[in-house]
Amino acid sequence: MVKTRVIQNTDLEVSSLAYGCWRLAGTWDKKKVSSENLDHGVRAVLTAIDAGYTLFDHADIYCSGIAETIFGQVLSENPSLRDRIFIASKCGIRFPGNPNPTSPQRYDFSAEHIIKSCEESLLRLNTDVIDLYQLHRPDYLMNPAEVANAFEQLHKQGKVRFFGISNFSPSQVDLLSRAHSAICCTSVHQIEISLMQRYALEEGILDQCMLKKMTPLAWSPLAGGVLGDDYQPSEEQFKKYPTLKETHRVLDKIAKEHDTTRSIVALAWLLKHPAGIIPIVGSVNPNRIYHLTNADDLDLSREEWYSLLLAARGIPLP
Repeated sequence: MVKTRVIQNTDLEVSSLAYGCWRLAGTWDKKKVSSENLDHGVRAVLTAIDAGYTLFDHADIYCSGIAETIFGQVLSENPSLRDRIFIASKCGIRFPGNPNPTSPQRYDFSAEHIIKSCEESLLRLNTDVIDLYQLHRPDYLMNPAEVANAFEQLHKQGKVRFFGISNFSPSQVDLLSRAHSAICCTSVHQIEISLMQRYALEEGILDQCMLKKMTPLAWSPLAGGVLGDDYQPSEEQFKKYPTLKETHRVLDKIAKEHDTTRSIVALAWLLKHPAGIIPIVGSVNPNRIYHLTNADDLDLSREEWYSLLLAARGIPLP
């Protein structure tokens, strides 16, 4: 059974692994979603709930809202589940052609867009409130006061309980905090972090999470699958991750010593960090959904943790 942890600055006690819903539709192209895709997505959500995941991560852009719609179908057919789970979603990314054919790709933290996006997500998710609502990627035109006003309105109306950010730099976090609003005391920071992507560890982002009492949510904790069990990388992936072969070797060595698997060790590496990282796993394979919950039971030693870090770095520590 998945263990739990409390998200800082909130009263939310959630599973220590979150379930990422970006693959629920089986595709990013909403025109290609079939009835089989929809059924598969529903089964994946129900499997994750049965496996003990209670925090579910969404975004308005996941298959253009179809992923949220699939989740909303689950809640419509099983309304009692809402009291057992916590819903997170994100806004702020706008694709080319939205709303006009000439509109460019952009990020949008205008109050109008934040509020509109939230209300549309609520409808798709078939719920009255989103537990954690996050800004997806930093808008270079972000006005902290305008963001705070949007947050305060959504919170006052009971549409959002707590707020967070995603993919922000430390300076952007500090900028938002200058809104001098209690609502802008964000609860989570969703970041890409894995053995193969360590910038949050090396550039002060995890340090800032600890200082500001923000819980880190780790997207792509298995580096897009390359740290998954029995994964055979292509030559292109070896070029992208020059230390991958050695990282696999050390992962497999530690996994053998603990009678477990590569993916479990890779997730346990994140769970060991004192910032209280919550990895977001996104498999729709039922066996993997269950299997990954075993990461909670593996407590790596400091020696094992650093052996993995050194393998992934490929160079000695300073």
